[in-house]
Amino acid sequence: MKTIALLIFSEFQLLDVAGPVGAFEMPMRGVSPTPYQLKIIAREASMIRSSSGIALPAESFAHAGPIDTLIISGGSGVDAECASAGTLAFVKAAALSARRVCSVCSGAVLLAAAGLLDGRRATTHWRRTRRFQSEFPRVILEPDRIYVRDGPYWTSAGITAGIDLALALIAEDLGEEVARRTAQMLVVYHRRPGGQSQFSALLDIERPNGRFAGLLDWARAHLGEPLGVERLAEQAAMSARNFARAFRAETGVTPAKAIEQLRLEVARGRIESTSEPLDQIAMTTGFQDPERMRRAFLRAFAQPPQAIRRSARLSQAA
Repeated sequence: MKTIALLIFSEFQLLDVAGPVGAFEMPMRGVSPTPYQLKIIAREASMIRSSSGIALPAESFAHAGPIDTLIISGGSGVDAECASAGTLAFVKAAALSARRVCSVCSGAVLLAAAGLLDGRRATTHWRRTRRFQSEFPRVILEPDRIYVRDGPYWTSAGITAGIDLALALIAEDLGEEVARRTAQMLVVYHRRPGGQSQFSALLDIERPNGRFAGLLDWARAHLGEPLGVERLAEQAAMSARNFARAFRAETGVTPAKAIEQLRLEVARGRIESTSEPLDQIAMTTGFQDPERMRRAFLRAFAQPPQAIRRSARLSQAA
């Protein structure tokens, strides 16, 4: 039986804990002996208040006993927790004895503050990335990943990505079939479609109740076709001039930029999750030729498609 300890602190994010706990619970139902023992730990044994106001009971990490996997939650209180010498010492000690040390959301800040991510690949919530890069320049941050594994260290993106992380840990421990059944019980994806990016081009471009939501959905389904302003304006039943002006006013980007973002998202997902040839991906996503796609990837991600595919394969193999 593996002990999964979830470290919390004042103003932690409740779902960073509840998501993984819910995932680890599923393989324990009706099984004896159970594969996991779950513990909530903190600096002191007490009720720890989350940022939502709901508190969870925690035992002192000083008396937690042997830990197989440590998972550090994120939340608005993480910076204050980084100032605790006791917490940092505990995390460093756990890294020497535990099989795995993980974080959800901004919990990666605590790992980085302890010096455990120096020279390693990691991720965190997308809203934290600029500050994280500034504070921890020795960490190789991959800001758009759902989760990243580098040796015994696993870091994940914001909030619900803790469930993705837990499913990956379950797959490592108990096999892919158990992880798949767990995902079914949770009614979540076993593997998120479209690669492992924590960003969504449609969510970034669309505006609530915007008039172009249907058009963008249509465009995403027709990326392999020419999608110039005239074609998009015709689909929106507008003149090209009025369409271009109204589209930019609502979304903040030009139609051409919006289409490129959609093509980048779909192409990246296929590059990361399939072995499809790059020239074929470039053609079917509307870039037409690999060089044009390569230049777009360099502008958007500062990496060519080949490097992104290699990184995805390393994460899957790790």
